[in-house]
Amino acid sequence: MPMTARALWVVAPGEAALRDTPLPTPGPDDLLVRMLASGISRGTERLVLHHRVPENQYATMRAPLQEGDFGGVVKYGYCAVGVVEEGRLAGSRVFALAPHQERFVAPIGLCAVLPDALPTARAVLGANMETALNILWDARPLAGERALVIGAGVVGLLSAYLLAQIPGLEVVVTDRDLSRAGIAAALGARFAAPDDVPGERELIIHASASEAGLALALDRAGFEGRIIEASWFGATRPALPLGENFHQKRLSLVSTQVGSVATAMRGRRGHGERMALALRLLCDQRLDGLLETPVPFDELPARYAALLDRPALCPVISYGDPL
Repeated sequence: MPMTARALWVVAPGEAALRDTPLPTPGPDDLLVRMLASGISRGTERLVLHHRVPENQYATMRAPLQEGDFGGVVKYGYCAVGVVEEGRLAGSRVFALAPHQERFVAPIGLCAVLPDALPTARAVLGANMETALNILWDARPLAGERALVIGAGVVGLLSAYLLAQIPGLEVVVTDRDLSRAGIAAALGARFAAPDDVPGERELIIHASASEAGLALALDRAGFEGRIIEASWFGATRPALPLGENFHQKRLSLVSTQVGSVATAMRGRRGHGERMALALRLLCDQRLDGLLETPVPFDELPARYAALLDRPALCPVISYGDPL
């Protein structure tokens, strides 16, 4: 009989359900993985749940193990941690870009073995840390610079965490949610409310996905400052004040996107090496502050929309094993 596993499917705008999903027969280069935990990427998954993914971005946003199509019935997710039950890595814990599903089959090349020192729950941050790492490769920070991170979501805080480890680099994090001050401080950054953000920043990472946040970046950048745009606006077209100090200060506005290895490391590191490094960088218990209390998989359909809408960091889904 074919194997099946329950998976979370978006079945209508704003509605999700668990459905039995057939599993393909693993080939010689495939792994059968039993899920231990998965993380929710709130911004992206909210767009998917409410059918707000722009049609011209369907191909770009498609996840490796996605089934179905955006705007219809679809199974989506990319923050999965499991244990290999069958295949060459049997017994190993792995991270994979897989949806919320009790078991899945994936090519071995899509699975990264976790470091022994990395707890299962924290490993769900793998995709977010890979994004933050790629942001830093695009940003090319320098020791002694004055940096600003706008947006204290998971990617913004992970970017600030990495920046704070560079000698002499001053990191300020800002967010409208003032409750993020504690976690920012724990990760080595100073927190400031948006109205109190200092100016003359040589490096700014914008991760708030808001027009106001990008305008703040342009206002607080110093002469020849670099603004790294890490947000994804979808179909939104933000208005920018490019007629004021943008030209006089010779500012640079640079896009960054994790689908391609950043230019600074392209040809030197592949996607697999980047992910392996991201997982090693997660071996710091301070990063547990980014994780929300685990939600049982059985409760996910009823709680999914609320988890995406509330101002949480990274919701964690548990599948029965202790985390």
